Amino acid sequence: MTHLAPAPVVDDRYPSGMSAVPRSGKPDRASRPSGRFRRMLDRLSSSQEDLESEELREDSHASGCTRISECTDRQIVKVTGTLRTVTLRPRAGVPALEAELFDGTAPLDVVWLGRRSIVGIEPGRKLIASGRIAMSHGRRVLFNPKYELRPLGKE
Repeated sequence: MTHLAPAPVVDDRYPSGMSAVPRSGKPDRASRPSGRFRRMLDRLSSSQEDLESEELREDSHASGCTRISECTDRQIVKVTGTLRTVTLRPRAGVPALEAELFDGTAPLDVVWLGRRSIVGIEPGRKLIASGRIAMSHGRRVLFNPKYELRPLGKE
């Protein structure tokens, strides 16, 4: 019994002999559904975490803030996102309130030195923070940033 390889898909949009399926094995963008239908399919097939990340990326872009994934060491930035965790952890014997800010692209550690708590800084809260990025143990950190709490719920 001889096994035959499947014939390549040929499309009239391509010159003779070229396949509509690129070498990567994924259909090209032209063969995918577009517009509203594609967005609906993407939403139906995406996890809740993916949808929340996409919403955060859109909020970041709309507010004119820098994406956290694009922040580099020593850069002065303005970022926005949602606080995922808030913990009290001493640094060099000094109390420090630490929070992880996520904008859909990457996490950012936000640290307020000398603070045990700050009213409104809690998991799930959206905020805009600005300051100078530092790298610590391979993670982006913003120490004692200027910040603005965003309203709770839908605006």
